[in-house]
Amino acid sequence: MSSAPSADAAPVISLERVHKRYGDFVAVHEASFDIQRGEFFSMLGPSGCGKTTLLRMIAGFEDVTSGVLRLDGQNMAGVPPYRRHVNTVFQNYALFPHLSVFDNVAFGPRIAGKGEKGDVERRVREMLDVVRLGDFAARKPSQLSGGQRQRVALARALVNGPSALLLDEPLSALDLELRRQMQLELKRIQRDVGITFVFVTHDQEEALTMSDRIAVMRKGRLEQVGTPEEIYDTPASAFVARFIGSANLIPVTIEKTIDGRAIVLMPGGVRGEAPTCGQTFADGADALLMIRPERLEIAATEPGPGLLGLPVTVTDLVFQGPVRRCALKDPAGGELIDYLEASRALSGVAPGASLWASWDPEASRLLHPDE
Repeated sequence: MSSAPSADAAPVISLERVHKRYGDFVAVHEASFDIQRGEFFSMLGPSGCGKTTLLRMIAGFEDVTSGVLRLDGQNMAGVPPYRRHVNTVFQNYALFPHLSVFDNVAFGPRIAGKGEKGDVERRVREMLDVVRLGDFAARKPSQLSGGQRQRVALARALVNGPSALLLDEPLSALDLELRRQMQLELKRIQRDVGITFVFVTHDQEEALTMSDRIAVMRKGRLEQVGTPEEIYDTPASAFVARFIGSANLIPVTIEKTIDGRAIVLMPGGVRGEAPTCGQTFADGADALLMIRPERLEIAATEPGPGLLGLPVTVTDLVFQGPVRRCALKDPAGGELIDYLEASRALSGVAPGASLWASWDPEASRLLHPDE
C-alpha cells in the first residue's frame, strides 16, 4: 500500500504556463501545476473546458503550443507518446476480443520484450490479482462485465509500471451503481500499486470520492487546484462554488471592509458582517456571499447574536430519503436551498411559511461575481 504523496517530493508531472491553441481558438490558457508521485489527481470541469486536451498533451497525443511540460523532470518537447513513461486508459477500453484476459494484459510487455517469459507471466498474474481478476485469466473480454473489462484495461496499462496512468473519463459508459463501485475500486487499485493516476472527469462526485487533489477548469483556464475539502469549503470563485456541490450565492453590496471583515448589504436591506478570506473588495462593489445548504438553519424566529440571517418564504419541500430539500425565497426573490434531516421535526415548515434563514458568518465566503 502506498503512502500519501509528499508535497516535498519531486513532481512526476510538471506544467509551467502550458498553452494550447488551435488557430484562433485557445483550448488551454497557460496552465501551471505539479502532480506529485503517488497522487490521485483529477482534472474536473464541464465539456469543452480543456481537461482532455491537457491530458492528451501529457500523453504526447497533442503538442504544447507554448510553455513547458515535464515528466520525471525531463522536458517533453518533441518526445513522441511511445517514448513517454505514461499509459492511457480511454473511454473505449480497446481490448483485443480474440485474446484472453491474461494475453491482453501480457501483450504490452511481450511486444516490448521486457523480461524473460517467466518474469512477464509473474507480473501479469500479480497485476490480475491487484485488480481482482486472477480467476478470470482464461476468459475472453466478451465473457466479462463492463466493470471487469475496465479492470482488464487498467491491468494492461499498469503492468509495465508507468510513472503515471492517464484516465480519460473511463467510467462514463457504466451504469450509476457500477460507477460508484468502480470509484472505490479505482482508488483502492491506485493505493495498492502506488502509481500516479491522472483522472479526467466532468462528474464532481467521482472527483470528490477518489482524488487527493483536484484541478477545476473552466473555458480552458484553471479556476482552482486543491484538495476536495479545500475546493468544497473554500472555493476560489463563484463557478467553483456552483460546480462543486450545491451552493447558496446571495448577491450583496460591499459597504466597507475593515481588518479582513466586510460590512455587506444583503437582500431586503439587511446588513451583516462576513470575512473577506484574504480577497480584496472595493467599497460599493457587488459580491456574492456563499453558504452551503447544510450550513443553513431555518427557524420561526430571528437569528441570535453573532449570526447572519434573512427573512425567507418556503416555496417547496421535497423528500429525498435521508433529507428533505427545502427551497426558499429571500426578500429580493433570490432562491436559497436548505437540507433538513428527515428525522427532524418540521413543525411550521411548509410551502408558504414565513421563516428566517441563518448561518454562522465564519461558514460563509465572499466571492467576486463570475466574469
